[in-house]
Amino acid sequence: MQEFNTKSLRKFVETVVHTEVSQRLIPTLTSAAEHGTVLDFQDILQRFTFDNICNIAFGFDPAYLSPSLPQTKLDLAFENGIKCTTERGNALFPGVWKIKKLLNIGSEKRLKIAISEIRGFAVTIIKEKKQELREKESLDSVDLLSRLLNSDHLDENFVIDFVISFILAGRDTSSAALTWFFWVLSKNPEIESEILKEIKEKSEGPVYDEVKDMVYTHASLCESMRLYPPVALDAKEAVNDDVLPDGTVVKKGMKVSYFPYAMGRLEKLWGSDWAEFKPERWLQKEEENSKSSWRFVGRDSYTYPVFQAGPRICLGKEMAFLQMKSVVAGVLRRFKVVPAFEQGVQEPEYDSFLSKMKGRFPVKIEEKERDHLILGIEYCESRSTAPDYLSLFA
Repeated sequence: MQEFNTKSLRKFVETVVHTEVSQRLIPTLTSAAEHGTVLDFQDILQRFTFDNICNIAFGFDPAYLSPSLPQTKLDLAFENGIKCTTERGNALFPGVWKIKKLLNIGSEKRLKIAISEIRGFAVTIIKEKKQELREKESLDSVDLLSRLLNSDHLDENFVIDFVISFILAGRDTSSAALTWFFWVLSKNPEIESEILKEIKEKSEGPVYDEVKDMVYTHASLCESMRLYPPVALDAKEAVNDDVLPDGTVVKKGMKVSYFPYAMGRLEKLWGSDWAEFKPERWLQKEEENSKSSWRFVGRDSYTYPVFQAGPRICLGKEMAFLQMKSVVAGVLRRFKVVPAFEQGVQEPEYDSFLSKMKGRFPVKIEEKERDHLILGIEYCESRSTAPDYLSLFA
C-alpha cells in the first residue's frame, strides 16, 4: 500500500522506535544491570514491540514496557486470542473447535471474548482518530490508522481488519527474531565484536541513515532469522488451478504449505556449512580507495521466504529491520546480554508453532566500560534526547 512508502511515515516510525529505545528499553536494562536482576528478555522485547506497533498502527501508547511491567487489557486480549487459535492448530481432533464454537464454550468462548475486546478497542480508537483528523492540518507525523482513514474509499471494517492484522503481524515476529538473535549472539562473541565495531562507526547522523548503513548487523539478523525464522510455517490457498515449477499440480482450493524453518537448514540451499551462524554468507567484500567494506547481497525471497514472497511480500519489512537494528544498536553499545538459564540447560527450545523460545529467555544485563557509556551519551545528544538519557547517570 502507498501509505507504507511515504517518507513521512518512515520518519514517524523512526521517532516512535527511538523514543521507545531511549526512554523505556535502555532505562529498563540499566535498572536490571544496577540491581543484578534476571530479566525474561523475551518478555521485555515483546513489550517493546507491542508498544511500538500500537503507536505506529493506532497512535496509542499502551506503555507496556513501563517500569512496573504492567499487564494491559489490550495485550491480554491479543495474548488470549493467540493462545485460543493455537489450540485450534494443536488439537488432536481438528473438528472439535467447530463444535466448541457452535456451543460457545471453552477456548472458543474465550476467543470470541478476546476478538470482541480487540475490535471494540479498534472502533473506539477509530472514532477518536476521525475527530483528530478533522482538526489536523498535516499527516506528516501521524500513525498508520490516521493515514488509512484519510483514504475516503476505505470502509471502516476494512480499516479495523487491516490495523488489527498489522498489530498481529508485528507484535510477536520482531520480538521473536530479536530474542533468538541475542541468544545466537551470546554464543558468537567474535560476531558481536564486529557488530559493535560497526555500531561505533555508524553512530553519526540521522537514525535512519545509521541503521540503513549497518550492513554487517543487517546480515547477522538475516542469518539469525534463517536459523530461527519469526514464522516457522505458513500456508497459501490456491485461487485457481496451477502447476508448480517442479510439475506438481495444484487444484483450486488446495492449500500449499511451506516451512521456512526447514528451508533455512537445507544443505541444498545453504551449503554444507548451513548449521553455522555465518553473517558473511550474506556479504561481499568491496575494495575502494585502498579501503575494504562489506556490501549486502540478499537471497531471492523464494529461497529465503522469511518475509514471504511475490505479491504477498511483507509490507512492513523495512520497518521491521529499522526497529530490530535500532534495538541492537541501542542495547549493544551499552550492555552485554548474558543468558542465565538454569544449570543443565544447554540450549533453549524453539517453538515451531509460535516461533518463540519455549518458556522464557532469562538473562543478566552487564553494563559495559565507561567509553561505551560516553558513546551512548554522544549518540543521544545527537538525537536531542540527552536529558532523559543522562538522567540515568544521576
